[in-house]
Amino acid sequence: MAITLVFTLILALSIWIVLRERAIRVLADRLETIVNAPDRQDHAKSGALPRLSNAIGIMVAQLASVGHRLPQRHPITGMATRELLIDAIDTRGPGHSESCLGVIEVLDFDRLCAFDAQSAEQLIKAIATRITDMVNSSRVVAQIDRGRFAIWFGATPMSDARAEFDALLYALQNRVTADTIDLLPQFACGLAIEQGERLPGTEFLARAIAALVSGTGDGAADGDVRIVSAKQRFVFEQGLRQAIARHEFRLVYQPFVNADEERVSGGEALLRWASAEHGDVPPTTFIPIVEAVGMAEEVGMWVLNEACDEAARWPFSGLSDLKVAVNLSALQLGRGDFDAVVERMLKRHSMPARALELELTETVAAGKSLGIGNLFQRLRALGVSMSIDDFGTGFSSLSYLKNLKFDKLKIDREFVTDVHRQRDSQAICQSIIALGRGLGIEVLAEGVEQWDEFAWLRRYGCALYQGYYFSKPLMPREFLAFASDKDHIRSLVEVGPTTLKNRINEHMT
Repeated sequence: MAITLVFTLILALSIWIVLRERAIRVLADRLETIVNAPDRQDHAKSGALPRLSNAIGIMVAQLASVGHRLPQRHPITGMATRELLIDAIDTRGPGHSESCLGVIEVLDFDRLCAFDAQSAEQLIKAIATRITDMVNSSRVVAQIDRGRFAIWFGATPMSDARAEFDALLYALQNRVTADTIDLLPQFACGLAIEQGERLPGTEFLARAIAALVSGTGDGAADGDVRIVSAKQRFVFEQGLRQAIARHEFRLVYQPFVNADEERVSGGEALLRWASAEHGDVPPTTFIPIVEAVGMAEEVGMWVLNEACDEAARWPFSGLSDLKVAVNLSALQLGRGDFDAVVERMLKRHSMPARALELELTETVAAGKSLGIGNLFQRLRALGVSMSIDDFGTGFSSLSYLKNLKFDKLKIDREFVTDVHRQRDSQAICQSIIALGRGLGIEVLAEGVEQWDEFAWLRRYGCALYQGYYFSKPLMPREFLAFASDKDHIRSLVEVGPTTLKNRINEHMT
């Protein structure tokens, strides 16, 4: 009998905690009174407790049968949960021939939870408040999962629902301060539309979740990203998303030296990040993150615009025959109107097309050679030069050199380093130089750091160079000063007997 009493008490109290219904609370209080009463044995003998236990069992079964319809609230945000949403969908009127259901996922939530649950909770609360404030009160809004929200638009016409959904997504991307972290939240979104057929609420919701599309890329960065923790990477991402607005990006320019003409022929624009929180972040750290989180196109367009703006001023310093080289991402090449974007940018900065050189890696060129042939033709028709970076490292077939017309090949630094001592590198460099000569394409050796490397490549016919032997990447004013110092450049490219004698003496002392 004691076991029965305890079991009945626990059952009643559990129902009170979970359902919080007034009648159940009264029942639980009454049961507790009976159990604690001095005459509880009389209640047991009279059969009151067994009858009460049976009645509770029947109530629990009845409540369980309709439990999915109870209007529950999320414990953190106070929003309705998926049960109420599904109920609203299932009870829609018969005239709903076209219905819309949108789902929004906070992509940063689970990752933030892994190392800062308090900030994650504040983030999800802030977003829930924004959604509630912005969505029309006639909509059913629910938190269907830890980091997912759904908006039931009901019988709203598809065009109106989509416009409302897009406006909501745009507004949600404003900055959120969660504890000590300043966030620009990232979202995935899905919109399911019911036309003609009448779907159960659970299936309708499943379709909307399946339609989730992320705008932040596909996958984390690879092992080259030197970040010691998930938290540090997350903070880096947030900083990168605000770097353009905070004016933390800058460009430096590493000169191209033409040894035949003893002059600087141009420079490569290289991105640097001076973070307010982290100081100067190495490109080997932040560039892979930019690509991983889907910022490559946005950052690439910033670099292109900034480089054109700077290069357009070079002629006013007496350097009218310089080219600026800008690296392209695969995402930029995927834009069918990229040539039009480039043309508008050149006009905006009053910059001649011949002063712009676009670089892409061998892997990107080979992988997209069939799809970007027409784009290449249009860019070259504008007068823009095209070059291929890291040549010799990315692809085994040279067929793309036939499909795509390049103006320059850049020998990868892997083959340039110690080329005067490495026979395999010598064979590769000689072959690339000969290939360029045969195709009528300029060849540039990048990563030249020693005079001996330069002298060997010069002897075998390479004319263009880039690397620390000549200059490190320079700020704009420093670049112009270097390009204007013709005597210094002449001394760097000299390989005659006097220079050779001086070099030998340097090695001996």
